[in-house]
Amino acid sequence: MKNTNSLSQSHKILFLNTLAFTVCFACWTLNGVLVTFLVDNGIFHWSVVQVGWLLGIPILTGSIMRLPIGILTDKYGGKYVFSFLLLLCSIPLFLLPLADSFFMFAILSFFFGMVGTSFAVGIGYTSIWYPKEWQGRALGIFGMGNAGAAITTFLAPSLLNHFSVEDPQNGWKILPILYAVALLVIGVTFLIFAKNKKIENQTKTVSQMLQSLKSARVWRFGAYYFLVFGCFVAYSQWLLPNFMNVYQTSLVMGGLFATLFSLPSGVIRAFGGYLSDKFGARKVMYWVLSSSVILSALLMIPKMEITTTGAGVLATKKGIITSVSSEKINIGETEFAIARKKENDVENSIFPTRTSWQQVVVAQNQTVKKKELLAKGITVIKFDANMWVFLVLVILIGISWGIGKAAVYKHIPEYFPTEVGVVGGMVGMIGGLGGFFGPIIFGYLLTATGIWSSSWIFILIFSAVCLTWMHYTITKIMNEKQPVLAKVIDRQ
Repeated sequence: MKNTNSLSQSHKILFLNTLAFTVCFACWTLNGVLVTFLVDNGIFHWSVVQVGWLLGIPILTGSIMRLPIGILTDKYGGKYVFSFLLLLCSIPLFLLPLADSFFMFAILSFFFGMVGTSFAVGIGYTSIWYPKEWQGRALGIFGMGNAGAAITTFLAPSLLNHFSVEDPQNGWKILPILYAVALLVIGVTFLIFAKNKKIENQTKTVSQMLQSLKSARVWRFGAYYFLVFGCFVAYSQWLLPNFMNVYQTSLVMGGLFATLFSLPSGVIRAFGGYLSDKFGARKVMYWVLSSSVILSALLMIPKMEITTTGAGVLATKKGIITSVSSEKINIGETEFAIARKKENDVENSIFPTRTSWQQVVVAQNQTVKKKELLAKGITVIKFDANMWVFLVLVILIGISWGIGKAAVYKHIPEYFPTEVGVVGGMVGMIGGLGGFFGPIIFGYLLTATGIWSSSWIFILIFSAVCLTWMHYTITKIMNEKQPVLAKVIDRQ
């Protein structure tokens, strides 16, 4: 009975944590939708650089502050840290309608970007309520709060349009107020109904707690999370212009496709936790990283058209060319057929299509030698990178990363049971920085190559590095500890 009551209390905390994290993540992504709306509707005339900063500041704040927030969670417990965070971040959202300049928006964006640290709080607070065999599922369910981003990208544009019907200049101000009220209500609810719990006998100083960050394992987990979470956040922003530029989709359709990428990835995280509990986080990470390598290799193939040299026509004897047409060449009585160009009307093909023809390079009455070229061959290979195939692959890699997010955090309570907040905060910070720097890296690659799919080349290389690093570590441990390791490899 005691265990049942304990588990019931744990589920209650998990529900509150997940609800709070969902609201926080929705607020974290609000800035992108709001800034885009304000610029597109001419309410503010910010430059491209200023827009970039406004989009990036909340992500950067929510990333770099995860470590100190994680430390506070380990030291004082999740109830008070989470409640304080929710109530604190509601203030800049309440003040956002008063902002009338880039500087004021940037300052307020910096402060409400703190909601991004909610992940570090929730990870530490959730894990302490569950036994080892429940860790993966509990943390996976908590991580489903990522779906808050999809909720904002799906609903916020429609709400902004609705609020602006009667007052185009000031209608947008209602939305941040609604988000602020949501944070305030959840914060008060959390303070009243949540029960505080922290690591027993936690007497370590901050300096001692930070010692765990010297472990290479922390940075390896951080690299995994940079891929599965950071690149997920980056592509949540990057896919919209990608679809619009490469496939000429409308803004609405491009936004829908981006939501199809982000929503399943957030929801599938709970299933990733279940798989990590059942099969072991290490095996799951092997699947995730391997699938990331394979899918990014398919996605990196650009929409392209290649023109190359094909099979030509050579003279089989010497002589004088007696006639030339687009269909044949005559040398005396000998006739040489010429392949004519055929228009390729196939569009949006799944596989590459090939068109070949020959172009005459000699003239009538010209003397030619044996083996001399009469008509050069031309071959055009066209690859449409079918949009629907591309979309399916994007959704699949998003699902893979969603499972990977849960698997990464399954490791942390096992290896660092007394520093979950610190290590979880550090790993989360590295992943969050991936969300900040990812679009910047993708932008530089696009500028350097002129190819939109160059970002997937980066993903392929980074996925391969993570997979190699993990496999090297496992192989090294096996060489040192076999055969005992064969039974415990999932926990190494």
